[in-house]
Amino acid sequence: MTTVPVPWAEALGATLPPLVVQAERVAATVMQGVHGRRRPGQGDAFWQFRPYLPGDAASRVDWRQSAKSDRLFVRETEWEAAQTVALWCQGGPGMDWRSDRMLPTKRTRAELLLLALASLLFRGGERVRLFGLPRAFSGRGAMSVLAQSLPRQAEAAADSRIPRHSRAVLIGDFLAPLEETRRAVAQLATATVQGHLLQVLDPAEETLPFTGRIRFRGLGAAEEALVPRVEGVRALYEDRLARHREGLAALAAASGWSFATHRTDQPPESALLALHQRLAPG
Repeated sequence: MTTVPVPWAEALGATLPPLVVQAERVAATVMQGVHGRRRPGQGDAFWQFRPYLPGDAASRVDWRQSAKSDRLFVRETEWEAAQTVALWCQGGPGMDWRSDRMLPTKRTRAELLLLALASLLFRGGERVRLFGLPRAFSGRGAMSVLAQSLPRQAEAAADSRIPRHSRAVLIGDFLAPLEETRRAVAQLATATVQGHLLQVLDPAEETLPFTGRIRFRGLGAAEEALVPRVEGVRALYEDRLARHREGLAALAAASGWSFATHRTDQPPESALLALHQRLAPG
């Protein structure tokens, strides 16, 4: 019998969860168009800048760099700059929904974006942690362990162990009442955690493309609803969704956070690039 050698990359990929492999591919695609946050340098002799955060001493502000924009920047050495980025992916039955078999569920897309973002952060020398887990992950070799830890993350976006001045990215559909999301963001902002909300929706949740008499079955403990004529409520539904999104954007802005949306029928690379850019200084 002749043995055909398997390229090492394919052999390694065969041992990784499929979602991790896909996340690495998405990250690699985005990386081609991204100039890394960390550039070559001589360890602590290499200076870089990050935005000024509440609690930073005024003496650390680099006024020359700050004069180039309308933001204040702190100069620090490369070894100081590696920070922890806390990631959270919403769970619950609603995240397992999709309107078409050809589309990923919202949970699958959210987890893909979380892992792909983690891959980019690891490449930049950052540490990553999941809400509710006691330790941070670092290094490309942590991707598989990170993926396996996703089921153990906190149900809510709350974790008192997240270090001050960290950054956070929360990914979910955020269709719960606004007050629930407002409390989570405000609590993190109080701990001087800067962050980003990414709302992931199925395209049908945006456009309500159904016609005629439709029975909407709730997921989990949600109730069913029989709508005699969907066309008659579409405009009202779209208006309420728009108002809800405006509320999410407003509560994020009130805490100095940012907000964006993503649909599961869109390429994940575009959302990942935007996330990565939001986490970069400047």
